[in-house]
Amino acid sequence: MEENDDTQITAIVIGCGNRGVNYSHFGLDFPNRLKIVAVVEPLKHRRDKTGDWHQIPPHNRFSHWEQLKGVEKLADVAMICTQDKDHLAPAVQMANQGYHLLLEKPMAVTEQDCKQIKEACERNNVMLAVCHVLRYFPPCAKIKEILQSGKIGDVMTINHVENVGYWHFAHSFVRGNWRNEGESTFSLLAKCCHDVDLIYYWMGGVDVTNIQSVGSLQHFRKEKKPAEATNRCLSCPLTKTCPYSVEKIYLSNPVKSWPMSDVCDIEDDVSKYPAVLRKTLETSPYGRCVYDCDNDVCDTQMVNFMFENGAVANLTMTAFSKDICQRHTRITGSQGELVWDGSAEGPIRVHSFVTDEWSDIYPDMEAPAVRTRGHGGADYFLVDSFVKAVARNDPSLIKSGGAESLKSHVLVFQAEKSRKENRVYKF
Repeated sequence: MEENDDTQITAIVIGCGNRGVNYSHFGLDFPNRLKIVAVVEPLKHRRDKTGDWHQIPPHNRFSHWEQLKGVEKLADVAMICTQDKDHLAPAVQMANQGYHLLLEKPMAVTEQDCKQIKEACERNNVMLAVCHVLRYFPPCAKIKEILQSGKIGDVMTINHVENVGYWHFAHSFVRGNWRNEGESTFSLLAKCCHDVDLIYYWMGGVDVTNIQSVGSLQHFRKEKKPAEATNRCLSCPLTKTCPYSVEKIYLSNPVKSWPMSDVCDIEDDVSKYPAVLRKTLETSPYGRCVYDCDNDVCDTQMVNFMFENGAVANLTMTAFSKDICQRHTRITGSQGELVWDGSAEGPIRVHSFVTDEWSDIYPDMEAPAVRTRGHGGADYFLVDSFVKAVARNDPSLIKSGGAESLKSHVLVFQAEKSRKENRVYKF
């Protein structure tokens, strides 16, 4: 695989879930640019698997990030990929020890914690890249370029939809790790801080003056539970007709990959996986009826933004779509409009009011065939830019630094405040 002549940088991975593994794989595809030299993960089998992939010696495999306190700096970079609520402490500690940070989104689960991380990085003069991968995604960058060119005139409205997907929402936000605000965070932050940040990015950092949000946990509630349904999905007589049945979501293709790997993750004979998966679903939180869980986060939410220049934007987050994490965008301007279906390949369709014609505009590039491919390849462009920034000591290559990311996070927190208080929040 072709590689450039950037100096190799080194990294510690803190958290070896899907995100940590995905970002660290960049080092397997581009070993001359990134080398993973240490791993932190409480689950031994994940820690060992990641350590083995990157040939990390046993003394650099840690079960908790606190074990790095007082240890001589091991790398240039720390990749913080723990659960959302656990970002603050390791991020501040690693910044204090002089590590540049690649920080999974959201930055943290409170506005004050986000500020602390930003300030720690500034105080220690280290780079911070928040994983707002959509800023690096070629179609999103191309849309920003189109808007800046004036091709559709002044931006008037942005309508942006995040289709979470009916079974994905049930998996992650009803049965899974992000189901309960007290244990993780609210769903707008967990799922759509990407999208709020993207709208802010497209608007070129124009300040928001008013923000209003409405939404609720509309469907996945105990009172919606059919009378015939049981508490455990596998024993339910409605399993053939319920769209959220575990038979459909997990057992129709019982292989050890996401989302099945969230349910159980065995390390022995993979041929046993279907049986172990079914057995686990009998007792696991992932086997509960979706109407009988301890979830409390919104499954439906809208956010309205008014910008200082008069433009308005709307973000819709919905659980109820066939599309999984597929974004749909329509932007209107004084001279035309733009439509994007969320795909990596495009096209971005632009209509000119002057000529009354449509033109198809394509992103400038596609992600190469590498292992770091999440979000349609956007993850690759994020890590590529961050590695270049550190190798060249050029923070301008980071599109999602602490200051910009904090601003868009504040919008998310205020949107949720607006929803809970049922009022328009004015800045």
